[in-house]
Parts: sequence; C-alpha cells; structure tokens
Amino acid sequence: MRFYTKTHKHYCGIDLHAKKMFVCILDADGAVVLHRNITTSPDDFLRVIGPFRDDLVVGVECMFAWYWLADLCSREKIDFVLGHALYMKAIHGGKVKNDKIDSQKIAGLLRGGMFPMAYVYPPEMRATRDLLRRRCFLVRRRADLFGHVRSTAIQYNLPEIEVRMTYEGPRSTVPDHFTDPEVKKIVQIDLAMIDAYDDVIGALEWELEKTSRRQDRRTLMLLSSIHGVGKILSMVLLYEIHDINRFETVQDFSSYCRLVKCPHESAGKKKGNGGAKIGNAHLKWAFSEAAVSFLRHNAPGKQMVEKLARKHGKGKALSILAHKLTRAVYYMLKDGVPFNREKFLATA
Repeated sequence: MRFYTKTHKHYCGIDLHAKKMFVCILDADGAVVLHRNITTSPDDFLRVIGPFRDDLVVGVECMFAWYWLADLCSREKIDFVLGHALYMKAIHGGKVKNDKIDSQKIAGLLRGGMFPMAYVYPPEMRATRDLLRRRCFLVRRRADLFGHVRSTAIQYNLPEIEVRMTYEGPRSTVPDHFTDPEVKKIVQIDLAMIDAYDDVIGALEWELEKTSRRQDRRTLMLLSSIHGVGKILSMVLLYEIHDINRFETVQDFSSYCRLVKCPHESAGKKKGNGGAKIGNAHLKWAFSEAAVSFLRHNAPGKQMVEKLARKHGKGKALSILAHKLTRAVYYMLKDGVPFNREKFLATA
C-alpha cells in the first residue's frame, strides 16, 4: 500500500457521484475552508476551487466516473490523486456515513499522509484498455450461451452434443439434436446470438490488434514471445500492466496480479488470509490462462507441473506456474528481453 505524503497549502477531498459531487477543502492547519455539494460539472468544479488553487491537491476515491476529473486536473495543472477504494474503506470507516462526511474524511486522509493511492491510468491508452475489457466480457457471454445449449440437452436427457460448436458450420446442425419444436427454438435463439457475438468479437479483435501494434508494438512482441501466449493474452497483459516501472519490486507486481497469499497475523498467530479482491482481476485471469496455455505442446513444462502436482495438487501447481510467469514477465519488461523457455524451466 502506497500513501500520498506530499504537503500542500490546501487539500481537496471529493465524494464523487454521477450527478453530484461533495467538495471539501482543508487548509494546512486542518480547518475547513469550503464544504459544498455541487453538480458534477467541470465549470462548477473550477469555479468552486478557484480561490484555493494555489498549491492545491485533489483526491477522489476510485469509482467508475473519475476519468473526466483526472483529465481536467491534468489540463489545469492541478495535482490529482486517485484513492484505492478497498483500502480507503478499511481506513475511514465510521458509524455514520454520508457524502459530506466522506468528502471531509478524504481531505483529512490527504492532509495526514494516509491517503492510499491507486494508479491513474493515462488517457492515451485508457479507452483501448476498456475496449479490451469489453471484448473479454462479450466472450464470456458467448461462452454462457454454449453452456446453455449443452445444459438444455442434459435437461431433456438427450445424448451429448458431439459437434464442435466453436465453428459456425458444425453448430448449424445442433438444432436437429432436439425433437420438441419449442426446445429447438430455444437452441436456435442461442445459436443466433452466438453468430452475432462472433461477428462483433471478430471485428473488435481486428481493431484491437491494429491499435495495440500502433501504440506499443515492441512490448507486444516481447509478451508474444512467451510460449502459449497469443495475441489476446499479450494485449491484455500490455494494457493492464501499461508501465512495469510503476512496480518497484517483483513482489509488488505479483501481489497486484493477485497471485500471492496475504496472511493475517496477530500476536504471532495466523488468522487466515485476506486481500483476495485487492489487485487486478484481469491480470489474474490472464496469467492463469497463460499457465494453462504454456503447457500445450510443451513436454518439459508438463513434467515440471506434474512434479509440482505430486507435492501440492494440480490446482496449486498451476497457480505456482502462473506466479512464476508473472516474475518472468516482470524481468522481461524491465530488461527488454524476450522470453527464454529453457532458462525459465531451468530456474523453475
């Protein structure tokens, strides 16, 4: 956890919402000089903070609508800090909670050097990252439809569907697997939605690949050198990591990828683990997928995982491999070198 510790003349805490934002400004002594609820508007915000812009820092909790405020502060040369939502929840909890109290607590955390910082993703790659996340969402919805077709066959105690529904040609015969006309109609609707998803996802992937090559072709090639990592996983890693130098150590990077345990201890006694939701869920998924893909057509890799599985079990063995891949990616991007499978297996 990193805290914002710089000192300023004024500290502005904002409890931000889609239509309203509660603004609280403290001076260096902690006195409230402004506390007001305003509309979520750039003009209103700049007008309210106008008298206090001399050496001002603005802090806001990370939520879905922070993009415009970060970009506005960047254009206006105002210091902006994004607060880590889960860490802030742990720090400034209280018996009574409302927008007015929250805004003052955020300003107080800024002034006291206890404001937990989140990464302010730069705008030039932000939209592409969000588009890539949307692509992953659509792929999961498409997979749900495949599962629903197969579960429908199980529901009516029909033989298992043996054709590969991934491709349009073979799956066109799937409705003939069902005899009831209403059930067949359900399956036809699912397949029609799958066809629509295929068209949208195909066009989206082409656009994403073109954009990613234009924005950072070198890093994309480095990530693609990992055995089993294709264009989609390499793009997810590229846009979710963005800049490897924002992680001081490899342990910080592994923790951000949700691939380390976070033990809770007190008085020398272990109280379990926590922090499972702190970190990047997309990187967790990407490295987990990369670990499975790494084993395809990779006999030495399979031998390594089988050895780990005998000691830890198959699930934990794959988690260990995913963790080792995060460490490899960290040093690859730090040193600007491609993946070396022989060296990786030797050190693993």
